[in-house]
Amino acid sequence: MPRILVVDDDPLICTAISTWLEAQRFDVVTADGGATGLRALEISTFDLMIVDIFMPEMNGFESIRVFHQRAPLVPLITISGYVFAEHHSPAPDFLRMALELGATRCLRKPFTPRTLLDVIDACLLESASRRKSASGHP
Repeated sequence: MPRILVVDDDPLICTAISTWLEAQRFDVVTADGGATGLRALEISTFDLMIVDIFMPEMNGFESIRVFHQRAPLVPLITISGYVFAEHHSPAPDFLRMALELGATRCLRKPFTPRTLLDVIDACLLESASRRKSASGHP
């Protein structure tokens, strides 16, 4: 049963994601912010992480960078619902920037349970494939 760490400061998002994933037989640990998520990483191992980009404890992309540094082989899906209120100039592409900092995939909130599960399945398959290649097994 794959273990997934979900880090988001919004308790409704954490509850929704953990409910969806537990119904699909994933073992889910939730954290309400970057510091709590990092403590969870220190005491346990995970097969995948889902991390919100913008949380109060860590500025912008600090969480993505730090989580990827602490567990570089664990696929990391970033999620964000942030949009600019003013549309006078092009908004920065936060999700693309997250990929450059080590995220495996990005999802813009709101997303459907099916979309989330598809992305998780793809990340876990890629991770298993990389581990198999690294160990020399076909």
